[in-house]
Amino acid sequence: MIHAYDEEYLPLAQRVMGDMLDYAVNTLDFELNDFYTMFLISGMAAQFEMGNPAFTAGKNGCEVAKEVLSLSGLPVPDTEDVMYLDKTPEYWTGWVLAYYQWHSVKTFKRIQSVIPVTEVCSMYNPLHEADIRMFVEIVDKRMEEDRKQSKLKRLRAYAKLSQRELADQSGVPLRQIQLFEQGERDISKTQAQTLQKLARALHVSTETLTN
Repeated sequence: MIHAYDEEYLPLAQRVMGDMLDYAVNTLDFELNDFYTMFLISGMAAQFEMGNPAFTAGKNGCEVAKEVLSLSGLPVPDTEDVMYLDKTPEYWTGWVLAYYQWHSVKTFKRIQSVIPVTEVCSMYNPLHEADIRMFVEIVDKRMEEDRKQSKLKRLRAYAKLSQRELADQSGVPLRQIQLFEQGERDISKTQAQTLQKLARALHVSTETLTN
């Protein structure tokens, strides 16, 4: 796996993102999700993903927050840059997301689709005192669950079948298909007969459904 920038710069990027969210929420009074959405669509998230040193290390978090507002077409407040010593849940949220993005090489948008920023923030207690690898394990598991449920949904969409039509053609109960697609049941652990029915209806191999 090739990371966008060297690990020695990672703590700086984490601090910048942590201070950015902390400043946006606790000084500028933005809702966390609203500001993070601007971060994603403004192009600033892409700058972090590619490891642009102008932002991951060259500016402080408050300056980056103001840049997000400017890129989003909003007025930039003339507010003093404030970075508190006591780290807030919002700071931890930015800090841990910067780490996971660097570690996984997934986009912030992809991470957001699996675990919204507000949910990450709610994990502050007790995870802020835990090893960061615990957060990584949690999100990795969610990513894997999402990958599996999305695959069945994508294959069904490609076959131009509704959930009801797939149920009728495969003989697999509609509710079971819904549970697979919602990630509430692991399709790779279901009975071989069920896999074969779904695979036959979708004209794919059973391995395609589970890998």
